[in-house]
Amino acid sequence: MATTLFDVAGARARFSSLRDGGFVFLDAPGGSQVPDEVGDAIARTLREASANNGAPYATSKRVEAIYDQARVDAGRFLNCSPDDVIFGANMTTLDFMLTRTASRDWKEGDRILVSRLDHDGGVAPWVEVAADRGFDIDWIDVTPELRLDLDDLERKLDDRVRVVACVAASNAVGTITDIPRVAELAHAAGALCWVDAVHYAAHEPIDVAALGCDVLLCSPYKYCGPHLGLAYGRHELMESWRPYKARPAPMDPLGHRFETGTPPYELLAGFSATIAYLESLGGMATLREYERTLGAHFFETLPESVTVYGVQTMEGRVPTFLLNVDGVDAATVATTLAERGYGVWAHDNWYSMGLPFPYPGDAIRVGFIHYNTVEEVDGFVRELGRFAG
Repeated sequence: MATTLFDVAGARARFSSLRDGGFVFLDAPGGSQVPDEVGDAIARTLREASANNGAPYATSKRVEAIYDQARVDAGRFLNCSPDDVIFGANMTTLDFMLTRTASRDWKEGDRILVSRLDHDGGVAPWVEVAADRGFDIDWIDVTPELRLDLDDLERKLDDRVRVVACVAASNAVGTITDIPRVAELAHAAGALCWVDAVHYAAHEPIDVAALGCDVLLCSPYKYCGPHLGLAYGRHELMESWRPYKARPAPMDPLGHRFETGTPPYELLAGFSATIAYLESLGGMATLREYERTLGAHFFETLPESVTVYGVQTMEGRVPTFLLNVDGVDAATVATTLAERGYGVWAHDNWYSMGLPFPYPGDAIRVGFIHYNTVEEVDGFVRELGRFAG
């Protein structure tokens, strides 16, 4: 197996939850473990900077500095201007708000395209606003390999489509979507490209300029951070929107127009600590290469009794795998693995409500992230093999 210059042991030492080695967390798609320095930053802020912004005293100045730094860090993480960053309670809440903001001046009969790869957190906001406003919803299909069907997207685009919403990577089957091509097709039809990057952001570097999207949302709790929503909006687009906002609240920087209420300053401090942690390891490009070696090793060593759905190599996917063990129901596999010290889930849809799963009933999802090791992958594969015995 190929190796990369990444100190996984050094990274793991920064997590209290990983130090005893007694349990193997393979459920990163459901939320990653958090390094101690992130929790320390949150606790320190609550102790030392409990105030609101705008006041003339020291603790208020501290929260203002935390907020400003978080915007800078988010801009660097997404490769956009700090002014174009929006924070929210979580991705889903932020998406519900932004979809309504974007569609204020749309007309009855306008069309919205969503993808069958999507998590429902990126679909339900559009479904609900369509129900409220009389918009039409249509689904972009997937190929037999569970990739987004770009030909089907092209066929369904017309001058009534206002937005194409899709995931950058599936949280269920790990497929990566060709977002630059989606954006190109959407823009050619006069539509927006709206991206749910919650799962993608945990495994791939993000460059919103290279992706060409108009809106992108993600969640730091998937990449070792606190529970927050984070979004990018194209500057000119956000300038054209009227925000849902308490009227005396500050309207600058631009992204702040779409943030409601007092920001969770302690979580923003934790977010900045998260970005510092990731950058200290070499950044997402370094972590991506390491994770791909784990995924490739997993494919190479899987027993014949295990079926993995979707893309069968690490090209075009992140290290998230949906699988079943021949002759054993998924719930039994997940429960047994938990008893043996491996954390995975069994579920029937993983919130991907439109995905035509090619299996009967539930399946197991396993997700590797940069703090997992080759030894953990090997141990997991051995446990899967035991079911065949």
